[in-house]
Parts: sequence; structure tokens; C-alpha cells
Amino acid sequence: MSDQSDGIKSDLDEPRLETFRFKGFFKSLGPGLITGASDDDPSGIGTYSQAGAQLGYGIGWTMLLTFPLMVAIQEISGRVGRVTGRGIAGNVCRHYSSLLLNFVVALLFIANVINIAADLGAMADATKLLIGGPGMVYVVLFGVLSIAAQIFFDYRRYVSVLKWLTLCLFAYVGALAVAKVNWGEALTGILVPRITWSVDYLTTVVAIFGTTISPYLFFWQASQEAEDERIDPDKHPLIDAPLEAAMEFSRIRADTIVGMAFSNLIALSIIVTAAATLHATGKTDIQTSAEAAEALRPVAGAFAEIIFALGIVGTGLLAIPVLAGSTAYAVGEGRRWAVGLDRKPREAAAFYTVLALAAAIGIALNFTSINPISALYWSAVINGVLAVPVMILLMVMSRRRDVMDEFVIRGPLYWLGWLSTGAMALSVVAMGVGFFL
Repeated sequence: MSDQSDGIKSDLDEPRLETFRFKGFFKSLGPGLITGASDDDPSGIGTYSQAGAQLGYGIGWTMLLTFPLMVAIQEISGRVGRVTGRGIAGNVCRHYSSLLLNFVVALLFIANVINIAADLGAMADATKLLIGGPGMVYVVLFGVLSIAAQIFFDYRRYVSVLKWLTLCLFAYVGALAVAKVNWGEALTGILVPRITWSVDYLTTVVAIFGTTISPYLFFWQASQEAEDERIDPDKHPLIDAPLEAAMEFSRIRADTIVGMAFSNLIALSIIVTAAATLHATGKTDIQTSAEAAEALRPVAGAFAEIIFALGIVGTGLLAIPVLAGSTAYAVGEGRRWAVGLDRKPREAAAFYTVLALAAAIGIALNFTSINPISALYWSAVINGVLAVPVMILLMVMSRRRDVMDEFVIRGPLYWLGWLSTGAMALSVVAMGVGFFL
């Protein structure tokens, strides 16, 4: 009887284990996966395309370098949110001066609005490539759609939609598949750094760093960890429930590693595709992601152009809510308003007003003489410069016991976080020195 019981138990347990490994793991992915995928927004695609077109395979090493740095700083951001139950701005307003808070939030607002404007413009241009029509109409439609979904969708359903949207990034793996890549040169460019001490080269490196390690990603992941804790009755801030820490930290690490690996794989695919097609044929003057898609047609075929353009639209639909959302979280938490995408509009009116305002300004910039698309590259540079003080603040805050209690960041993660901060600062300084050489 005992043997039969054991056999039955084993049979029942086997499918459960399989479900946990696959469906359960994918379900556990959330803030880290969405954060990583949104990092490859149309602005980022433009930056990576430009880098590959201008510098060829030799810039690929930046993706290998930024991966562990991204993982470290994003994991620290996620831990701050999960431990305290608040986002970065929510903690800054409680432990630092209002002057510092206002400075950081104001710069974040400006950088995010520029990014939103550039992303909407790139999405509109990509749609024109696909089906024609008036670009400004697409700017308004995409902007309104992205924000309306955040305001009126159920939060859990909305997060599920964002997860599925991450799959659109595989379009760039498809574009890479049809490009004629010299894999020997590509691997050399990834594994062997070749640095050129010129303003253009160093500015490109800062732009790549600013695209992959962006301030809005820190704010978004921390706030989403806090949000997920707030809406789940079985979860509590780890300061109040330390026994939950081991499992939650493991989940955050796995989520972040998967998200950042996904982000860098796609970014590298874009760089290599641009290097193999555009740089190899002498087309180095690529200003936007849509221009990169159009330039692919004569060298890689219409299929590559189409999937590249479709990817721009899909990543924009993923990134704009994250950009607008991180802005609203930063402003709202800093003012101690009721915040959260799980709240109804009437429960968090000020929060949703900031979210809609950021998108509205981004839409409006496309109707002015300021060309947000031409500012695409420089928005990444601005993000790189802004990231340095934000990362320093985050690292100092993560070490404070009055913020993190017993869960202060220590060990290899702490030093890798500072290494990430130092690498970003060094790239910005090198760019500044380059301007005077």
C-alpha cells in the first residue's frame, strides 16, 4: 500500500514541478523584465543604430560591459522599493532635503518628456514607412493610446499586456538573421574593446551608457516593486516582514538578470545589424531609428525594413508608459501624494495628471519647431549625465540603516553598484575632456 501511495504521489508531483519551472517562472517575472525591455525604446534603437552605423562592430564591447553594471544598479533599485515599500523619490523626500529632491525630479521630468517626444516621433515615422499617412496623426494616436491604457486598464491586466509586448523585441533578432554578418569581426568587437580617443567616439559611448543605464529605469523598477507589494495582501515591506526577504531577493535578482540580458541581447542585435548593413556599405549618417529602418531596404531587403519598423512601434508602446509612469511616480512620491497604477483615477488624480501631462508635452513637442527626433541622440547623452548624481544618491541611500534597516546593500552587489556608478561617471568625464582636446 505504501509503495502504491508513493507512486501516486510521485506521478502527481511531476506535472506540478514542470508547471513551476516554466509557467510559474514566467509569471514571476515582472518589473525587471518590463524595465529591461522598455530600455530598448525607439530612442535607444536610434542610438544603437547610429552607433553601429558610425563605428561598426567595434562598439559591440559596450554591451558586454554594461550588462553586469545594469543588473547591479537595477537590482539595488528593486531592493530599495521592496524593502521600504516606497520608490526612490518616496525615500528621498523622507531622508534628504527638498532642494535635492526637486533638482533630481525636475531633471528626470525634462529628460523623460524629451524621450517621450522622440519615441512618439519615431513611432509615427515607422508607421508612415509601413502604411503611409499623416505622421502627426500617429503621434497623437500613439500618445493617447499609451496613456489611456495606463489610466483606464486594470493594473494586473495592464502589466500582463506589457509583458507580452516585450516579445516584439524579437523583431530585431529577425532583422539580424537576414543581415550578412561577419561573425569573426562581430565577436572581436564584442570581446576586445577598441577605444578611439575622439569626441564623436566618446559621445557615442556616453549615449550608449545613457540609453542602457537610464535614470527613469531606476525610478520605475523601485516604484513597481513597491506597487506590487502594496496590491498583494500576502506581501509586506521587508522592513516589517524580514522573513520574506530571502525569497523576494532571489525573485528580484532572477527577474532583473533576465530583463537586462534580454535588453542587451536586443541592443547588440541592433548594433550588429547596423554594422553589417549600414556601416559596411558606407551609410554612417543615421539620425533616427526610422531612418535606420528605411536605410535597411536596399542592403538587407524589404523584410528587414518591415520588421525593424514594426519593432519600433512595438517598443514605443512598451516604453512610453514606463517613461510617463516613472515621471508620475517620482513627482507623486516626492509630494507624498496617493500614487499607483492600481488606483482608480479619482483616488490618485494628481498622480494621473502628471502622467498625462508628461505625455501631452511629449506630443506637443512634435508640433513645435523643436525637432525631438533630431534630439534623439542627445537625449541619451543627457540621460547619461543625469544618471551619475542619481546613481550616487541611490548607492548612498541603499547603505543607510534608517532607510534599509537590516537590509542595507553590502558585499559584491554593493561594490558592483559603485563600479557601475564609476563607469558612468568616467564615461561622462572622458566625453567632457574630449570636447577640450
